[in-house]
Amino acid sequence: MKISTRTRYGARLMVVLGLHYGKAPVYLKNIAKEENISEKYLTQIIIPLKSAGLINSFRGAHGGYVLARHPDSISFKEIVETLEGGLNIVECVSSPDECRRISRCVTRDLWCNLGEVISETLQDTTVGDLAKRCREKKEKAVMYTI
Repeated sequence: MKISTRTRYGARLMVVLGLHYGKAPVYLKNIAKEENISEKYLTQIIIPLKSAGLINSFRGAHGGYVLARHPDSISFKEIVETLEGGLNIVECVSSPDECRRISRCVTRDLWCNLGEVISETLQDTTVGDLAKRCREKKEKAVMYTI
């Protein structure tokens, strides 16, 4: 299984917004520069996240983007489902009627179990969790010179 670039960049975008939660809206060009991601690509990623109610936008001189909810209430499951269109790793998990072997297929059980673990991990991890980890990593990365 491979997570798309769209979802990886969307996750990074959400973490940046989580770091700025409660502050002024953030310009997309600033996020693009900070994360080294094309602003044009981020513009495409913002659309489904906004439609899903995860991001709010503001126009004007003091415009930009903010999280629509507190970072601790936005799970990565919501983000991944929004940007990937679901979490199923194989078609037979989401569409059992598509496979004639479903009643005797032991590998389907494996895919179902794996999907559940992925889903639970993403549900249990919030934007707030990763924003906190990001802050901690930045603090550890500070180097002192004499």
